[in-house]
This record gives sequence, structure tokens and C-alpha cells, in this order.
Amino acid sequence: MDKAFFINGGAGRVLCAIPALEKYAEKNQNFIIVAEGWMELFAGSPKLRDKVFHVMHNRLFEDHLLDKEIVSPEPYRLNTYYNQKCNLIQAFDMMINDLKEVPPVSKINMELSKKEQIDGYEIVNDVRKMKGKEKVIVFQPFGSSVTQQSNFIFDTSGRSFELADTLRLIDELKKDYGIILMSQIPIQTTEENTVAWPQNLNIRQWMGVINACDHFLGCDSLGQHIAYALNKTATVVIGSTCPENITYQDEKNFNIIDCGKDKRRYIPMRVTMDDSIDRNNEALMVLSEDHFKRIVESVKQRTGVGSKDIKSKFGAK
Repeated sequence: MDKAFFINGGAGRVLCAIPALEKYAEKNQNFIIVAEGWMELFAGSPKLRDKVFHVMHNRLFEDHLLDKEIVSPEPYRLNTYYNQKCNLIQAFDMMINDLKEVPPVSKINMELSKKEQIDGYEIVNDVRKMKGKEKVIVFQPFGSSVTQQSNFIFDTSGRSFELADTLRLIDELKKDYGIILMSQIPIQTTEENTVAWPQNLNIRQWMGVINACDHFLGCDSLGQHIAYALNKTATVVIGSTCPENITYQDEKNFNIIDCGKDKRRYIPMRVTMDDSIDRNNEALMVLSEDHFKRIVESVKQRTGVGSKDIKSKFGAK
């Protein structure tokens, strides 16, 4: 029986499902994908874009699902995954393609349209001109589990940067780089216009920005998966989540800084709920002095130490 794959979860998780679905498409033609969210991410896959339906598609059940086996792959419930023997891409590959052994990590093939590439270039180039810096980095400090309450920005799951560390990193990195903040939450920096904060960009536009930037710095969230898909260099800082599961340890373009090593308890997301685990992990993204220095050094090593002031070249004030 032909299959209908229901794909849900956050945007990074959806991206990680794409390689396995593309592999499935090499041997199977009569299947569909039902996107429970982030349908626009499939636009970058020529093999899949015509097979995707939004979950709200009119007459989806009657016209496309009645004759199909519905499959909802859940990588977080795969024993190999929660024992840190594979990452998200590999877990989806094992479940969708019925593999018994852990496969190599596949690349995420992500095509950008000309418009997406040009928009990203223009945003990054504008930051170069405004800040008078040769190098521009994208900084994503917060994941989807971050919360804003009054003047507080916090993440009880221990996946996002602490606000104080975010501000300190911005103050240090702004000396050498133009910084584009990838965040839904505004950050009040010590100086006005310290960072560029593009608002109302969709995911495809953010892909264009990351594609055009010189380096990506972020936590366990969407941006690092985009950087991986686009072959960009990245400094990824993690706390409560396991590097074996959520990032790309063997990727030569990536530098993983693990703040939670030997301290974290595994978070059994979509399996059980245990408040004591979050309480154990929530402070794991508090940066030590060593972590802070390693992050700054990683960014500089990947981009070239420092960057010259080119205000005169661009006429920036």
C-alpha cells in the first residue's frame, strides 16, 4: 500500500526529515507528504515539493488519504536515538526507509530561489555598509522553548543562551563583525543599533540571509540546520541537548561547544515528561569564562581573526 508521511514538529526537525524522504522517493513514486507545519521548507527540494500537502488542504482525506497507509515517524521514540547512537537525520532515515543499522548522515539538499539569494545578499550587504565591517555573522541566541515574561527572557529547558551571555557576546563580537540577530524576541543592547534585527522575515528569507553571511553562531535551533544545509561554517553552543542527537559533530564546517557535557540529563521529549530533568538542565547554557572565550575564538578562527574597518570603502558613518 502506498504511504502518506505526516511530518510535524519544529522547523529544524522538519528540515531533518527531508533527506530521508528524498531517499524514499528514489524507489517509490506513489506517496505523499502531509506537512502539519512549515510546508514552505519543502519548496527547496525538487524531489518532494510536488508531493507535499498542507494538513488543511481541501478534501485531503477523501482525495489523497483513503487509499494510503498513514505513517507518522517519531524519531524521539527510536531507541537508537534516545541512546545517542544517531542524530535526527539518521533517525528519520531509519524510520522512513526501514533501516536496521545507523546510516551515514545525509546532507540536507536545500535549493534557494534567485529571489531568496538576492534578498539575503542585500540584507547582509546593507549591514556591512551600516556597521562598516567586512565580516557579517548571524547570531541566533534563542530556541523555540524561550519565554519572555516582563523584562525577563529565559528558557527553562536549557537550550537557549542566557540573556546576560547574549549581551556580552554581542558586545565582544561587534568589535570585529556586523551582527544580524535571528530572534523573534527583541534584545535591549547597551548601545542603540548595536545589532541588525530584521523583522518579519519568513524562513525562506532567513535561509537567504544565512547563505549570504560569513558565519553562523547559535544554539540548538533552526539556524544551525539551515547552516548545515547550505554548507556554511557554524559555531553551535549546546547545553541540555546531546550533540549526538541534535547537531553535526563530524561536519568539518561546524565547531560544537558543549556546555552541558557530563552534567545534563537526557530530555525524553515526546516520550515522557519529567520536571526534575528540566530543573537539572535549565542552567546548562550559562557560559563559563572558558566557554565564552572558546565561542569568540571559534568565530574568529572560522572567519579570519578580526576584520578590518572598511567604513571608507562603503562611506559608512
